[in-house]
Amino acid sequence: MDLIKNGWFSEVNDEWPGEAFSLEVEEILYTGKSKYQDILIFKSKHHGKVLVLDGVIQCTDRDEFSYQEMITFLPLNSHPCPKKVLVIGGGDGGVIREVSKHPAVESIVQCEIDEEVINVCKKHLPNMAKGYSSPKLTQYIGDGFEYMRQHENEFDVVITDSSDPVGPAEPLFKEPYYELLKKALKPDGLLCSQGSECMWLDLPLIKSVLEFSRRLFPVVSYGYTTIPTYPSGQIGFILCSKNRFTRFDNPVTVFTDEELEKMELRYYNVDVHKTAFTLPQFAKKVIFYFSC
Repeated sequence: MDLIKNGWFSEVNDEWPGEAFSLEVEEILYTGKSKYQDILIFKSKHHGKVLVLDGVIQCTDRDEFSYQEMITFLPLNSHPCPKKVLVIGGGDGGVIREVSKHPAVESIVQCEIDEEVINVCKKHLPNMAKGYSSPKLTQYIGDGFEYMRQHENEFDVVITDSSDPVGPAEPLFKEPYYELLKKALKPDGLLCSQGSECMWLDLPLIKSVLEFSRRLFPVVSYGYTTIPTYPSGQIGFILCSKNRFTRFDNPVTVFTDEELEKMELRYYNVDVHKTAFTLPQFAKKVIFYFSC
């Protein structure tokens, strides 16, 4: 609540020093503290409902779809048959909503450590949380590390939808986590992680994650999406495949315009998929060596 002053919420964080993003608050819908983090949901003046964890915006009604669709369909459409999907995190339900739309997906397992986030989002963010009603979904409330230790060689695709690399999410940006991801995947499996942050702010972190990922996987790439309410308006994904023939920039599944409309996709299409891996020169110089 200290972050709301004079009717405005301001996101101030040491992870992006010298800048802040503010939204005008219309109504506070929920504020509380779970076992793991502070949770705030408010209705903003122009961006709809907003979910904030530990002072950092996770999603807004206005632009959440660009993140949810891209973290989902970049990996799913890069796999020839993504029948079984594991989602680590994603308590707001947005990724589950998108994964459940894919016609090839038969089962989804979600590991979310903070059940309170799920419960609050079901109540206050029903548009994102509606994926929780999918018959494809099985939930595991607990530590994703522990779950993957008990489920090796099981998943076609693993998606990590985490918060920033501080607090409970910090281990998800480290090599031991990616080693577990590799073991949880089938021999031709692949992963996508919000483990790479923003190219404008976090190139050293991106380089670090790419370096150890390249030691573990034959194919590693960095893709990104634009999302106005995230720091500097951009966020990236690390994508890794155990199949050396994977080309993340050339999807094996291509949705028609009719399919995009039926699935209610508002950001993702095949052209956006391909260009998500086209980098500006300043980032390419750092990232290209580690990308395939």
